[in-house]
Amino acid sequence: MTAAELKASILDQAIRGKLVPQDPGDEPAAELLNRIKAEKARLIAAKKIKKEKVGESALQAIPSFSIPEGWIVSRIGKVFNLQAGENIASSSIFDIPFDKSVPCFGGNGIRGFVRSSNRTGVHAIVGRQGALCGNLNLSTDIFYATEHAVVVDCFAEVTARFAYWFLRAMNLNQFATATAQPGLSVAIIDQVEFPLPPLAEQKRIVAKIEELMPLVERYGKAEERRAKLNAALPADLEKSILQEAVQGSLTAKWREENKVDEPAAELLKRIKTEKAKLIAAKKIKKEKPLAPITDDEKPFDLPEGWEWCRLGEVGYLVRGSGIKRDETEKSGMPCLRYGEIYTSYYMVLDKPRSYVSESLFERCLHIESGDIVMTLTGENKEEIAKTLAYLGDDPIAAGGDLAVWKGHCCDPMFLSFMMYSPYMISKKADNSTGDIIVHTSAGKLSNIAIPLPPLAEQKAIVAKVEELLAQVRRLKAK
Repeated sequence: MTAAELKASILDQAIRGKLVPQDPGDEPAAELLNRIKAEKARLIAAKKIKKEKVGESALQAIPSFSIPEGWIVSRIGKVFNLQAGENIASSSIFDIPFDKSVPCFGGNGIRGFVRSSNRTGVHAIVGRQGALCGNLNLSTDIFYATEHAVVVDCFAEVTARFAYWFLRAMNLNQFATATAQPGLSVAIIDQVEFPLPPLAEQKRIVAKIEELMPLVERYGKAEERRAKLNAALPADLEKSILQEAVQGSLTAKWREENKVDEPAAELLKRIKTEKAKLIAAKKIKKEKPLAPITDDEKPFDLPEGWEWCRLGEVGYLVRGSGIKRDETEKSGMPCLRYGEIYTSYYMVLDKPRSYVSESLFERCLHIESGDIVMTLTGENKEEIAKTLAYLGDDPIAAGGDLAVWKGHCCDPMFLSFMMYSPYMISKKADNSTGDIIVHTSAGKLSNIAIPLPPLAEQKAIVAKVEELLAQVRRLKAK
């Protein structure tokens, strides 16, 4: 049961006489009602309040209701006096309180703050205009009531707190006019049936409600915290899984059971050899040497067989060329624009959704199967260099503001998972500039220190991460 449901249940029990036990020794409510009538008659005669207009037919607020012994069913207009407030110019109402200001109540609660009051004391206040008409507020000091706020006066020792809780329980909104601007008239509210308990029981009811409501409020806050934790749990689990993946924690058992033939150091040598061949064939340009990694750049220890290296040592990055939105076609040669990485894909790309002409395709950089694609522009630092592993078969054209990571000789899904780890998200943010529009570059990304496992272990990591992320997706679906 939610906190809102608990509150509703408590108030429903209260107005049905089930929240506290009845006491046969209490003065019956019929006698209390007679005293209320007598007090109201004196005030009417003195022209301090107006005589209520209560018709023959009553409006029932509480279905299937039988009153306990000692109670009496009357009308709201017979038990209380309801009086709408007075109009006040909007220019006289301020959004924030100021010295000697008083709250101004309108149709939906406190509307703002004003310089003068028109009522004082403890009063229940019913909003009578707007989507929340029928809402209840309680004022304990001086205040101003507008024409859209109905002030409830009590008689014969009946308290405003009792009126507040019982009227709140009756859901007066159910009697609102069904118009574009819902409203409640005092005449309608006056006709609603009201279950009146003995005065002594009223006090017990109010005491019990006000004992329980703070407990419900605390429960509600705990419920909100739990809901937030539950909503955040899948994302937090994913981050934890990916971080443990890049630190080698997920595959500790795998390392115990498997012998690695090619450690990461040998893999790096192989990558370097392949790059040298491409440079010699003038397919890529020779790069400036990257600085050695210092101990300060190593935030965690790596398992045996792993290596810290620069991202640019694991293959090379090439920037795409611009493909304008109006250059895309409904069919043709496949392409990828950087904005699509933010809106259409996550971690992996196997089938492009956009196309360009064959002539434009030929002029563009091509993304090939196994390449990693990263954005160089974004709206925030947390998502800069958002990454996809391309697992499709055919080459696709790379648009501008994309860096394509080629020649890495690694498992592409391992590299994609790594780029989404909290460690790499932090490093990518550190290597970006801008606030409204965030930029990074192939050179900055190439300089980031990354943990590199042996290729065989990369494949084991990918299998484990995919297994765990599938469980996270099932949890999220629940």
